Amino acid sequence: MIKRNSTSNETFYTVSPFLVEKAINETVGEVNSTEKLRSGHLLVEVHSRKQSQQIVKLKKISNIPISVSPHASLNSSKGVITCAEFLNVATEEILKELQGQGVSHVRRISIRRDGQLLNTKHLILTFDSTKLPEQIKTGYMRLSVRAYIPNPLRCFKCQRFGHSKTSCRETLTCARCAEVGHDSSECTAAEKCVNCKNAHTSFSRNCSAWKLEKEIVATKI
Repeated sequence: MIKRNSTSNETFYTVSPFLVEKAINETVGEVNSTEKLRSGHLLVEVHSRKQSQQIVKLKKISNIPISVSPHASLNSSKGVITCAEFLNVATEEILKELQGQGVSHVRRISIRRDGQLLNTKHLILTFDSTKLPEQIKTGYMRLSVRAYIPNPLRCFKCQRFGHSKTSCRETLTCARCAEVGHDSSECTAAEKCVNCKNAHTSFSRNCSAWKLEKEIVATKI
């Protein structure tokens, strides 16, 4: 990601695309693609690790001051490992031991049961590579790594899938009874799902609509 350093908040919208391409080609060689984002920053896809190492060192394009940093999500991948032996091992220790294998972040999957948040033997690993390894070495053990498939995004306001509460323009709808005008915190009405209309809450993992959304998310991985 290339950002223009400017005290007056100037972006690449005011810079010639010919100048940008020429400057990049002259410094790191021909790249795979360059895209201007809505923010006015440039997203550059390089061909190799060598080009990546070269481009992050750039301080200027032509005479324009810039800063370059890896994209927050496009340069990484997430996988899940399962290991009962890690139940009582801190995620900080796991990360420290696995950093040499390209792991940059570790998060434990938790579940809520009877009002309590419980740790599980499943861990989400973030790798600093777009290619997920098939296995990872954890001490004397080798564990399989499977692709992490996030849960569908559900709005806590209207209960529909695909957007968050902050961007929702729909009416407040109860996650318990599917009626509009109130939330589920004090609702005692019969359960009804907003999305599939069956007799369960809108946040139920048994919902056929939720399962379909989960499959859709999986196809995008």
